[in-house]
Amino acid sequence: MDDVFRALADASRRRLLDRLRARDPQTLRELCEGLAMSRQAVSKHLAVLEAAGLVASERRGREKLHRLDPGPIQDLSDRWIGKYGRDRLTPPGRRDPLPNLEEEVAVDRPEFTYAIYIQATPERLYAALTDAEFAQRYFGGWGPMSVWRVGSPVLWKMGPEGGYEDLDQTVLDAEPGRRLAYTWHRLLPMHRQLFDSEEEFERARAEQSRVAFDIRPAEPASLGVKLTLTHDGFDSPDSEMLEGVSGGWVMILSTLKTLLEREDDGTAP
Repeated sequence: MDDVFRALADASRRRLLDRLRARDPQTLRELCEGLAMSRQAVSKHLAVLEAAGLVASERRGREKLHRLDPGPIQDLSDRWIGKYGRDRLTPPGRRDPLPNLEEEVAVDRPEFTYAIYIQATPERLYAALTDAEFAQRYFGGWGPMSVWRVGSPVLWKMGPEGGYEDLDQTVLDAEPGRRLAYTWHRLLPMHRQLFDSEEEFERARAEQSRVAFDIRPAEPASLGVKLTLTHDGFDSPDSEMLEGVSGGWVMILSTLKTLLEREDDGTAP
């Protein structure tokens, strides 16, 4: 169990587990995509996770596939939560238990909701969500840009080497330090390969979802702020966009958390 605690103590390794939780199996190449880590660093982190029993791997041809193994985490929960009782986490005068996890995830299709606790002020978090240059760091070279006023367009940077394009996105809500919401882009031409026919693709392209970021002080205050992302407006539970964003947002917001907390403790580059 000590190996599990040591493995989970590193934010980069927790981020890799988040990605495998969202979708597995994945190759080393897939796990490296969008991360500000070298292939060698990711490989070393995976070795630690595998030694702790949190990740299992298998060869399939020339590729090595990595899968999440939740068993050790369940054992940890049974040992340190189940045995002592969740009721002991509830302070006097408070009905609801304290959040005992850093992150909360809920997928209730056709909607995706993700909540994460970040050590930052509401103002700094809102600035990180609206600063185009900073956004590229946690979106992996992509990212939105806008004047962030209701009704204004949201332009989208199309990769590290690309420029900003208008994908028909609009700001729906912008309350500094509290809430940001905008329409999401429709399926792009690159997604055509996911469909069996042009008719099916065009029908799916009509869907335009929405994303909202709600910022609230965390309880207890020592957790910083709670950021809740809600991505909704999907046409059906089988939406290709819903499938794509469900894993993507976990990675993006985990990276945002890491960047802001490194900035706060002075270790940011």
